[in-house]
Amino acid sequence: MKRAGVVLAALCAGCAGTMTQAPGPGVVKITPLGSHDGEFCARDRAMVFEDPDGTRVLYDAGFTVRGPNDPRLGKIDAVLLSHVHGDHLGPGHQPAANAGACGNPDFSVNVAPNSTTTMIAAGKKARILAGSDMPPFLAMKVQAAGGDPKLVQLVRFGALAKVGGVSVATVPATHTNAVGPEFLDKPLSDMLRAHGLGADVGPPVGYVLRFSNGLVAYLSGDTGITAEQDITVRRYYKANLVVMNIGGTPFTTGPDESAFVINDLVRPNSVIPSHANEVATKGGKLIPGTKTEAFMKAVSVPVHVPLSGKTMEFDGSGKCVSGC
Repeated sequence: MKRAGVVLAALCAGCAGTMTQAPGPGVVKITPLGSHDGEFCARDRAMVFEDPDGTRVLYDAGFTVRGPNDPRLGKIDAVLLSHVHGDHLGPGHQPAANAGACGNPDFSVNVAPNSTTTMIAAGKKARILAGSDMPPFLAMKVQAAGGDPKLVQLVRFGALAKVGGVSVATVPATHTNAVGPEFLDKPLSDMLRAHGLGADVGPPVGYVLRFSNGLVAYLSGDTGITAEQDITVRRYYKANLVVMNIGGTPFTTGPDESAFVINDLVRPNSVIPSHANEVATKGGKLIPGTKTEAFMKAVSVPVHVPLSGKTMEFDGSGKCVSGC
């Protein structure tokens, strides 16, 4: 029995390392794509992750990516969407860079009932990797944008997809996930709007990305505090970098709750705040008294503010080595 226990322990140890590997050469480049160059603004969500092998992944395009022709995008191999709320799916975008104010960007270019997310996937011929029951809805939107609906790939909890050197898993998130009427055709959109409803497409997701240099990044989406952040994200996937929502009431975890996730549950080596729902910087400098500042003071690891267009580089251990 003792020998069997040793064998079982060895097997379990091997399972726990499935998403991890020894740090390798190269860096992962992370570029925020916000509404105003060099700032962290109220509606900023989008980021591009570039593996050392050149694979490029767009996360939560939302309002701030100006469609597939946004010059900041370049090549995109895969698109990730945490959930279908408008500030992540994107019913519109700015007519030009820096349009409007940091606290109130001009999103006057309306693309609904399609979305910036699916139009980018169609225009870039990029795969959308999505969990839950979102793929059929997204596939129809990609097709409506002139793309191949087969570009949309289901990645349910526990599954693992591969794009170039990047492995992608979805993880549970505690939030809601209803498609707003603006993304739906009549008469369904009118019926739902009249009753204050949206169309549910299953639970939202977060993502864990493993890069070829060993970096493991947890992208929280809009989740609240959940035991999955300890059991799945830290213990199993061993995430060493987190992109964490911090916006607080009424939508997501606030600075204190998010700090608990970082300090006590995931315990990464670095964190990038997201979804702050505030003007967090001016002239690229953190504004005192902001939620972003409160979060930075509350966590015990380095916090790297995502300034739009400024690329940060991370080694395989999750530490920023340039641009932070």
